[in-house]
Amino acid sequence: MKKVLIISSNTNTIGPNHRRTGNFLPEVAHPYAEFARAGYHIDFASLTGESPFLDNLESSADPDNLGFLTGKGWADMQKGVKLSTVDVSTYDAIFIPGGLAPLADMAEDPLIKKVVKETYERGAVVGAVCHGPVSLLNVKLSNGKYLVDGKNISSFTTLEEENYAKADVPFDLQTALTKQGAIYHTVDPWQPFSITDGNLVTGQNPASGKGVGEKIVALLGA
Repeated sequence: MKKVLIISSNTNTIGPNHRRTGNFLPEVAHPYAEFARAGYHIDFASLTGESPFLDNLESSADPDNLGFLTGKGWADMQKGVKLSTVDVSTYDAIFIPGGLAPLADMAEDPLIKKVVKETYERGAVVGAVCHGPVSLLNVKLSNGKYLVDGKNISSFTTLEEENYAKADVPFDLQTALTKQGAIYHTVDPWQPFSITDGNLVTGQNPASGKGVGEKIVALLGA
């Protein structure tokens, strides 16, 4: 049985106006549904081990979102453990969902950088969607290069941020990834898009969670 570790943010506010935030529901629930349908063992962890927060609960009528909230998903996510206590080397994939939250606690955190580096370098799958690819920023590989340098990457775009949370985020994610050498790919705002480069899978926005989940499943089944 394949094992996937979902690493979530613990943040619930961001920016000078203390905007409420969390992990964006479909960006957790849609990949989770793909992993569950594939029969994977799914665990949750976070940087502090405290119960995470969810954003976009208004999308709960969506079948996979509702299934996550009323089934095992949300219950297990609330019981997620502290990342520092997890032997991440036992997992076939890690996945980092978005929402604005990870911009506040994952851009510089040394543990998430270590986990992403080691997971990537041992050939396991690293996946992230929307603002989740902030976890890839500032990750340096053993060869001294940034992980994203020369990689085909997507994330929440500058154009999408302009009309969503520009005043609340500490920096623009597309710009930051590109500065570290990412070969950045995007489609029209809010349309689903995900991309695979080796054992790295990223997606653009909330509509892209399902595609990221599907691509991770495809890699693990190859």
